[in-house]
Amino acid sequence: MYLLGVDIGTTSMKAAVYDETGVEKGSVHLEYTLNSRGDFVEFDPEEYWNMFQKAYNTLSEGIHIDALSIDTQCETLILADETGAPLCDAIVWLDNRATAEAAGIEKTFGTEKVYTVTGQPEITATWPAAKLMWVRRNQPEIWGKVRKIFLLEDFILYRLTGRFVTERTLQSSSLYFDIRSGDWWTEMLDFVGISKDMLPELLHSAERVGEYQGTAVITGAIDQIAGAIGAGVTRKGTISEMTGTTMVIFAGSDSIPPYNPDSKVPCHYNYDDKYCLMLWTPTAGMTLKWFKNAFCENESFADLDKLAEKIAPGCDGLTMLPHLCGSMMPKYNPSARGGFYGFSLEHTRGHFVRSVLEAVACMLKENLEYLGTYVEEIRCMGGGAASPLWNQIKADMTGKRLVTLQNKETACLGSAILAGVGAGIFQDVDTAAENIVKIDKSFTPSGTDYTEVYNRYLNLDGLLNTVK
Repeated sequence: MYLLGVDIGTTSMKAAVYDETGVEKGSVHLEYTLNSRGDFVEFDPEEYWNMFQKAYNTLSEGIHIDALSIDTQCETLILADETGAPLCDAIVWLDNRATAEAAGIEKTFGTEKVYTVTGQPEITATWPAAKLMWVRRNQPEIWGKVRKIFLLEDFILYRLTGRFVTERTLQSSSLYFDIRSGDWWTEMLDFVGISKDMLPELLHSAERVGEYQGTAVITGAIDQIAGAIGAGVTRKGTISEMTGTTMVIFAGSDSIPPYNPDSKVPCHYNYDDKYCLMLWTPTAGMTLKWFKNAFCENESFADLDKLAEKIAPGCDGLTMLPHLCGSMMPKYNPSARGGFYGFSLEHTRGHFVRSVLEAVACMLKENLEYLGTYVEEIRCMGGGAASPLWNQIKADMTGKRLVTLQNKETACLGSAILAGVGAGIFQDVDTAAENIVKIDKSFTPSGTDYTEVYNRYLNLDGLLNTVK
């Protein structure tokens, strides 16, 4: 039995075929460039479909794919006529044109009501509700023809099966989906100016939609949820952290946390019809990449690890703040900036490298404390997981067991698991993930005390990361 998981990211599409034991049989990675003009970020919808076809045709050559599922980013919007033909380029989730519309939503509803209904603690221009209002106000010639409102996964499902459907995790940040009832938020639809017949039928994750060339087509989940499934984050006490360009922390939740005006943690509808919390920071792995490119351009990341390994924990008093693009959680401050403090003539490049690793580990610990949920094990993903030293620093800093995974493309694997469940190959997501997801390496706290390092980090952040 062969299962295809497709992960459509912001600037690349990854697809992989697995057998029913989770062994990868082939993969494809396609990159693309968005059309960006100031606050406008767009992409040709037909190119998404063309890339999917290319990936499917490549991976199905010589084998029969039994089922497929797709995960995508949340808020990329595609407006179409009654036949499903796009009326304009896709408005990518990064697009920020609808700032005035977002402000109008906030003024009318307030952040507390929006959070209570949708789980989103902020009202920004990236949400589809604001984007739809912008199109209605500024492009009436397009708006008058809109009959189908797709998000990206919906669009591909429609092309595959002809069914106008969506799944609930994808709609969590539309701002017009009620995560408590699992249905559309009628009051927001009326405010935006759209009717339910313009929106897809709401399905659950891992639900069969139809068939494409003999392959069962199954609803997926948003990229972070698919990645969590592919990392085996399906039971209480296990969370994931991805140190890539940014840091993303994912934790399942049985309930929606009460509204807190000081919290920026979004609550999403999860694959299991419960909820999940996602924290993120603007820079993490990017901080190390910046340092490498700026000061160690002839060194590899493995070379940087070797430099840092020679330095004692605490970097002999050197402390780093990793806010190169502002801070998001737990302190929202877009104007925050990075810095090094406490260096003297004795400090070397190795000290600076290790201070970056320790700073990101401090940021992880601070966000786990901010999240306030029970954590027994952290499953590490992203480029940062390739560094044994960094993983050990994180384990010592947080006092938690960290594990890395054999399969690095966790979103593709998670989507393949959803495909298998929807096709009846697996009993349920949790059991399939437990049997399929394989641990690579494990890191347990060594006893190294990072209390003084963490306090130095918090003190420096308190002094310099101030909201004006």
